[in-house]
Amino acid sequence: MSRQENQPTPLSRRNFIRNCAASAATLTSAPILGGWTASGKRASAERGPATRTYSLNQNWLFGGKFNESALAANFNDASFARVSLPHCVTKLSWQKWDPTQWEDVWIYRRHFTRPAGQEGNRVFLHFDRVMAATTPVLNGHALPEHRGGYLPFHHEITGMLEDVNTLAVKVDSRWLPIPPAGNPKGVSACDYYLPGGITGPVELRIVPQTFISDVFAKPVNVLSDSRRLEVQCTIDAADVPEGKLRIEAVLSSASKKIAATSKEITLEKQGENEIALTLTGLKDVSLWDIASPHLYDVVVTLSRDGAPIHDYCTRIGFREARFDVDGFFLNGRRLHLFGLNRHEIYPYTGYAMPARVMRHDAEILKHEFNVNVVRCSHYPQSPAFLDACDELGLMVWEETPGWGYLGDDQWQKLVVENVRDMVLRDRNRPSVIIWGVRVNESRNDPALYTRTRDLAKSLDGSRPTSGSMTSTSMKTRELWRQDVFAFDDYHSAPDGSVGLTAPLPGVPFFFSETVGQFNYPRGHGFDNIYRRAGDPAIQQQQAIFHAQAHDRAASFPRCGGAIAWCAFEYASPVKPYQGVKCPGVADVFRIPKLGATFYRSQVDPKVRVVIEPNFYWDFGPHTPNGPGEHAAIFSNCDRIELLIDGRKHAVLHPDKAGYPNLKYPPFFTNLKLDGASKPTLRIHGYIGNRLALARSFSSDSAHDQFTLSLDDRELAGDGIDATRLVYTVTDSFGASRAYATGEVTFRIHGPAIIVGDNPFQLEDSGGSGAVWIKSIPGGSGPVIIHATHSQLGTKSAELRVRPFRTRSL
Repeated sequence: MSRQENQPTPLSRRNFIRNCAASAATLTSAPILGGWTASGKRASAERGPATRTYSLNQNWLFGGKFNESALAANFNDASFARVSLPHCVTKLSWQKWDPTQWEDVWIYRRHFTRPAGQEGNRVFLHFDRVMAATTPVLNGHALPEHRGGYLPFHHEITGMLEDVNTLAVKVDSRWLPIPPAGNPKGVSACDYYLPGGITGPVELRIVPQTFISDVFAKPVNVLSDSRRLEVQCTIDAADVPEGKLRIEAVLSSASKKIAATSKEITLEKQGENEIALTLTGLKDVSLWDIASPHLYDVVVTLSRDGAPIHDYCTRIGFREARFDVDGFFLNGRRLHLFGLNRHEIYPYTGYAMPARVMRHDAEILKHEFNVNVVRCSHYPQSPAFLDACDELGLMVWEETPGWGYLGDDQWQKLVVENVRDMVLRDRNRPSVIIWGVRVNESRNDPALYTRTRDLAKSLDGSRPTSGSMTSTSMKTRELWRQDVFAFDDYHSAPDGSVGLTAPLPGVPFFFSETVGQFNYPRGHGFDNIYRRAGDPAIQQQQAIFHAQAHDRAASFPRCGGAIAWCAFEYASPVKPYQGVKCPGVADVFRIPKLGATFYRSQVDPKVRVVIEPNFYWDFGPHTPNGPGEHAAIFSNCDRIELLIDGRKHAVLHPDKAGYPNLKYPPFFTNLKLDGASKPTLRIHGYIGNRLALARSFSSDSAHDQFTLSLDDRELAGDGIDATRLVYTVTDSFGASRAYATGEVTFRIHGPAIIVGDNPFQLEDSGGSGAVWIKSIPGGSGPVIIHATHSQLGTKSAELRVRPFRTRSL
């Protein structure tokens, strides 16, 4: 090699070898991830030697607060705690987070042996993400610091490995000048918390001296029979290789070859070489769409003298996503964007949740809330979540980290780097339809945002750029530099309903945020916002506001749609309740609130019939006269009938006059009544003249139940995999009791642990909560969880941990 053997050379932070970086032994329980299936089978036919990847996710030693001596290879770390990745530096509850618990410098260590067969190859140390500044030290040699908490980075460590190696990682989680942090006002100046830790996987990757470091496969002329795939390949050469080189690209589906092309190449220099290939004859490919998200594999193979050297596989979809002055168009048809913003922050772990849990958020958004787009607010989110979006047909707005603040030149340089790394990581994803290259709700900065726009376009000319604007930044909209005008609109109409600004003329336009926490009746404090245990009248209003916002966005012929604020509650220092901000239509545990009743109804009844009352059927102290005179029921039925204690109370039809642009408008009725008899409500839903669904609700708490529900029945025994256990107090028919109290305690038997509060107090959570069940490293067999409510007794849930073997050093 031309470089010094003991001198690491940092490469550009490309999306290098990410998609061929797994082997059968390293995969966890997540389904398809970048060309590999959960069983370890290649999604495409083998073409050459893929990258050998060794997981470093288990057997970490966490030493707590940083000690300089712990960077030394011979440091005695026997007292350190053994942890798996992802990992948060501090134990968190679900509320009342204290930033001083993580705003410090921390130390992790990992010992591993030299992998066999790495001689003559190049070795890279890859971090998926670390919050927020990271300095790895390998065998006493410091690697360059990386600054940023949401995107991957790597270091070349060729020639640095010994027979036995020590990797020490210094993690700085203070309020540093790193987006989104750095505002001199402190942590309270950002609307979401940044708990530190190694919050993503770490891997050792071994590649040949000359390897394919990146592939961008861009579909072109997608709606034409002459569509093609332009494949831009980056080859990284330690030296200029001898012999004849050939590069081949193959497009396949379910191991069936669709098209292929190849050509001989000559590398002119060391380092990165760009090679272009074009695949044609793609007339019969199926398009990626929200209802039919067809995915294809692209495998690029580099050969020398007829023998394969290296291959790279990635996954793509053929689709045209276009923002125009007349709205948004997917594959040539106008489609109204109907979405929610998503924060990735979880109770108990911050950002440190495994792939299965991240994927479940996408499933909730797609299958429970029926949205067609999600905004990754306000940072690039987990590859596992985005993989699920690709597979489910859930469109994505992805944006650079930040919240309202622009720092100095060095801070802005990191913004540019984040845009670059975000685009390089995710530009092959069909789900991503737009790049957010502005810091959320920041002032107009023409110089900075011209740089970020031009950079995104130079790396990916197939997607437009945008960034959320506020009424303040709209005042200087002549300084706006993006392709699509996205507006965060929280103003109220004169009657107190949701007010939306008409689209600006001459530019593509849609609403990137609306509803949120700002459309409350005057006089209500922030302790009475949309939390499940709060004021029921305000909770009921949340779903109405969301329905109004989407209806009014759809009333503008040129509007692309609306992505409302927001899907899930999240930990925040900005006007929270007990440290939790509550604009989510689901709570921090991802359990739907009344705000979700609107979204749950917006689905074709051929898929499922829905009846969702926007109220609690309860005549207790919070609602002594019932749901009120203008109670809403969300449903996709043609009509509904209400019976109270078996007597017909009302026949209702959807309010098409009040909500003319919703496919399934709400139903309204007068349910102000005396509940002294503790009546039962029954709702019949009809499609045409057919009774399609019936639901019952009891106001008699004497027959309340305590229920458990697991998201999954099997985990991988890797000490990383986890699934959610939801516990709820319900009426006798299974409807939630939002004002139930009591204490829940847990016992667990088998190879798993509980991640969450034990015991758990239900009073603040509105009668529902969740913990996560996490496997133990190397464990296998049945797991039984017993949950006991202080008044309603004990329920049990069971799952199985399957054996897991990993190529871990």
